[in-house]
Amino acid sequence: MDRFDVVVIGGGPGGYVAAIRAAQLGFKVACIDEWKNVKGGPAPGGTCTNVGCIPSKALLQSSEHYDHALHHFADHGITVKGASMDVAKMLARKDTVVKQNNDGILYLFKKNKVTFFHGRGSFAGAVKEGVYEIKVDPSPGSGQTEPAATSITAKHVIIATGSNARALPGAAFDEKLILSNDGALRIGDVPKKLGVIGAGVIGLEMGSVWRRLGADVTVLEGLPTFLGAVDEQIAKEAAKLFKKQGLNISLGVKVGAIKAGKSDVTIEYATAEGKAETVTFDKLIVSIGRVPNTIGLNADAAGVKLDERGFIIVDGDCKTSQPNVWAVGDVVRGPMLAHKAEEEGVAVAERIAGQHPHIDFNCIPWVIYTSPEIAWVGKTEQQLKAEGVAYKSGSFPFMANGRARALGNTDGMVKILADAKTDKVLGMHAVGPVVSELIAEGVMAMEFGASSEDIARICHAHPTLSEATKEAALAVDKRTLNF
Repeated sequence: MDRFDVVVIGGGPGGYVAAIRAAQLGFKVACIDEWKNVKGGPAPGGTCTNVGCIPSKALLQSSEHYDHALHHFADHGITVKGASMDVAKMLARKDTVVKQNNDGILYLFKKNKVTFFHGRGSFAGAVKEGVYEIKVDPSPGSGQTEPAATSITAKHVIIATGSNARALPGAAFDEKLILSNDGALRIGDVPKKLGVIGAGVIGLEMGSVWRRLGADVTVLEGLPTFLGAVDEQIAKEAAKLFKKQGLNISLGVKVGAIKAGKSDVTIEYATAEGKAETVTFDKLIVSIGRVPNTIGLNADAAGVKLDERGFIIVDGDCKTSQPNVWAVGDVVRGPMLAHKAEEEGVAVAERIAGQHPHIDFNCIPWVIYTSPEIAWVGKTEQQLKAEGVAYKSGSFPFMANGRARALGNTDGMVKILADAKTDKVLGMHAVGPVVSELIAEGVMAMEFGASSEDIARICHAHPTLSEATKEAALAVDKRTLNF
């Protein structure tokens, strides 16, 4: 039976990064992951790489190119006639991007001397003599080529098993008509009418992909406000822009019966005003959140405690109820974000090595990769008001930014919130072109305890979109230079 210092169960962003960092720190490490590619081979990277972050961005990029060809190239003097979308080729490109990431992780394992097991990992029982036995069940049809070992042992175990899409009661995913994020990434033809339940990250991103390709998209959201976690000013601006694009969003709805037919799905729901509606869609994407994945982990056998929602209970350092068992990512408290999982994975590996890393959850950025993109970090205005924090606000529109004008993409703004007395940056919020990249400056400012004046005094290259961040910082002190 092979013995390791650290065994990581799950090869998603939190798991594979934890394994690599632990190996860099000198530990003998194994990572177990059961994701399979279409040929049954290993496909590490978890939901993010296989049916989440990476493939969705590939489709968003392809659909945005198509949208530009149809509606925006003419502004640049480019004439396009007879443009059409080959959905099969678009999906094939997406699959290629996914495989490149899968293969990249396998290469990193080899480079860092991490032993990889393709299969499902589970606890065989409680700790014995300071080590845990982990059972490895090879995935059916995986063609596993690793050493023929059904069990391995380790002093430390890191659980990074991720999450699964939450289904609506009475409307199980069949991935043909009623789709999770997985099925939404594999739609073979552009549906005429597409329904989306849930106006969150996945719902808006997938709705945007298929709207650009010609689908009539309706998004049904149960909450009375649009993007309630986003700064209200930014959310209102985004809603206005999405409506202008033709994305139909209904808020405050109560979804009733969902009936799948042979080739379509019928939904009954009540509007915010109480009006009964019935609508039929060719496809229905359900994106109402995710649930922690502990299926088959056999956590009880090891004495690892879960809370009432199925999350593994951990402390501030990601320690579980059992000694030397850790958990990171979607399976524990906190935002279900790939980069949050990565940071926790690195931190746990370093804690095992006796180091003392720190993660500030308030400095974890959020991004929605629609067009325009939405990104934020820190507190929103509504949060600061609710907490009674005195603050200052500054914003700058992209319509006044030279690079945005040159790009032909002037929708949106950047907004910075700072403490009224100390000027310390409390939050950065943006909607507009490539704000997923711009938000890093806000994260860095908050991590270093910077003030809005610090950002305002930093020289930003001209012409760049990042100048909107500088101008928003200047606006906190009511001294913008270009608006």
